[in-house]
Amino acid sequence: MDCPTEEALIRKKLSGMGEVKSLEFNLMQRVLTVVHRADGLPAVEAAIRELGMNAENINNARTENFDEAPQTKPLWPLALGVGAAIAAESVDLLGMPEWTAALLALLAVFTCGLDTYRKGWIALRHGNLNINALMSIAVTGGLVIRQWPEAAMVMVLFSIAEVIEARSLDRARNAIRSLVQLAPDYATVRQPDGSWSDQPAATVVIGSLVRIKPGQRIALDGSITSGHSTLNQAAITGESMPVEKAPGDQVFAGTLNEAGSFEYEVTADAGHSTLARIIEAVESAQGARAPTQRFVDQFARIYTPVVFFVAIGVALVPPLLLAGNWQDWIYKALVLLVIACPCALVISTPVTIVSGLAAAARRGILIKGGVYLEQGHRLTVLALDKTGTITHGKPALTDTVRFGPSEEIDSLRIATSLAARSDHPVSFAIAEAGRMSGIALLEVAGFAALPGRGVKGTVGGVDYLLGNHRLIHETGVCSPAVEARLTELEAQGKTVIVLTDGKEPLILLAVADTIKDSSRVAIQALRELGIETVMMTGDNTRTAASIAQQVGIDKALGDQLPEDKFQAIERYIRDGRYIGMAGDGINDAPALARADIGFAMGAAGSDTAIETADVALMDDDLNKIGRFVQISRMTRTVLIQNITLALGIKAVFLALTMFGYGTMWMAVFADMGASLIVVANGLRLVRQ
Repeated sequence: MDCPTEEALIRKKLSGMGEVKSLEFNLMQRVLTVVHRADGLPAVEAAIRELGMNAENINNARTENFDEAPQTKPLWPLALGVGAAIAAESVDLLGMPEWTAALLALLAVFTCGLDTYRKGWIALRHGNLNINALMSIAVTGGLVIRQWPEAAMVMVLFSIAEVIEARSLDRARNAIRSLVQLAPDYATVRQPDGSWSDQPAATVVIGSLVRIKPGQRIALDGSITSGHSTLNQAAITGESMPVEKAPGDQVFAGTLNEAGSFEYEVTADAGHSTLARIIEAVESAQGARAPTQRFVDQFARIYTPVVFFVAIGVALVPPLLLAGNWQDWIYKALVLLVIACPCALVISTPVTIVSGLAAAARRGILIKGGVYLEQGHRLTVLALDKTGTITHGKPALTDTVRFGPSEEIDSLRIATSLAARSDHPVSFAIAEAGRMSGIALLEVAGFAALPGRGVKGTVGGVDYLLGNHRLIHETGVCSPAVEARLTELEAQGKTVIVLTDGKEPLILLAVADTIKDSSRVAIQALRELGIETVMMTGDNTRTAASIAQQVGIDKALGDQLPEDKFQAIERYIRDGRYIGMAGDGINDAPALARADIGFAMGAAGSDTAIETADVALMDDDLNKIGRFVQISRMTRTVLIQNITLALGIKAVFLALTMFGYGTMWMAVFADMGASLIVVANGLRLVRQ
């Protein structure tokens, strides 16, 4: 089962069975998922055997199917058939006895066409006019009307095209299959006696300790317990630069350890690693039909029977009613039969969609269905959460302004010592900055939190207050100079706190959630793509406006609760705008679900994000959304090109046939040549 011909045959056979509830085809990976009655499996397997195929029941289709390389048929029968067909053509041109050309033609058809005849007979028995049935009728008709060289050449060309098409489709499969090959089959695991030994990754349990050497690939997800290194995570997150890793950091299966050696504790088994979930999601995406694919399938179901009955009319009406020559009109009808197959049209969409999914996955963009890949080109508005999406998601010290006599008192050291005793995020940012600068902490006595204001404590016998704008006003030390600096920094969206001894302000510290370096570039790229951006954040309106201005976002909405974000998305949808939502938090979930396309930021290692998002960005790089839109637009373009090519080529040869210029071998080129063209065109996306 590797092309729409087999799928249509199986679908028609199984859909009419009472034992079968639903079917899901994955042609790229040759997997059919059947939901059936508890006692229905034997009947399903028997029905598939009636179609000349064997069904293999696999419990882990994902792993086994990716590992198995497709079996290739021997090429010597094809080579013999090609030689016989060329010889038959030569004998006919040289005017040698007809029986010589007939024998050579029959040899060519026998060596190349037995499988086609077998499949064609099965299809006809089940009322299916697929390419094998049409080709069998056409070649048999050619032999009956004694067009020996042409009948032989048609079958040979058809067989050659099938081989090339199969190899081309394998390239599309390999684009996805290569993902599973990233993770090694074995891992070096610590044994109970303290020794280390290699064991199959599939048998390693959560909590095991694994050792990695330089140059090795990670077999399983985990958390580093000892050692430092740099890892190439491009296969998972799409990051172009290696990432520094230290104890406590996550590592993902399939990533490459470039330098250093470390040990890590396994946090997910082989079947539930980030890589495994990516592969599972891509497989599921292949099974979900994109809108264009559904249209093409419906069109093909009508197109083929119509052309078939037209061919019958062409064969019978002119000779019977218009005294036409039987052989001439039967020949034209046979040509029409070959043109009737919509193979190129039907196969163009899945190859293109899978190529686009693979191209995106290679860049750390996990698309959960062909519908989102295809519809991404319609995106006109992108809503973004602020924290963790545009900004890093954690406060950092950005400004330090001294007011007191710094030569007499180290006000920064005192402020850091007080902040280190508090668990407030702003205090944590100050304490972290002090730790990074190597500031030695002072002893703090009488420490106490002042809810909604700040903290207080005694250092060196002096009472100090470290707090916000409100606290400084309450203590009466907010001078015009301090007020001016406070207003200036708060207008920039920063949180400002001041250290005072109760008499005068000593030092002013500003903390802000810093903007990611990639955010400005990403927003500019979206603007160039014609996409409007709107930021939705729970922060106050002034902070939201400041961040939006710094990044270049078109519109900012502050003080947004989860339900407010949801309602804002709904307003855009009611206005007829196709909107996406990018976020990384639970509070973004309603808006992500309501948006036409939901983008989950930093999904690597997150079960929930990968499972629920329409598009999961495996790292926090906002630039990937612009890349997704580009891949979507390219996919849409290729789909239109392929449909136009498939229908256009058939239309040209159909017209040639009706005017008496079409031949059977030209019809084969029209059908299989178009198939090869659209497959090759679709595969271009893999390189995007």
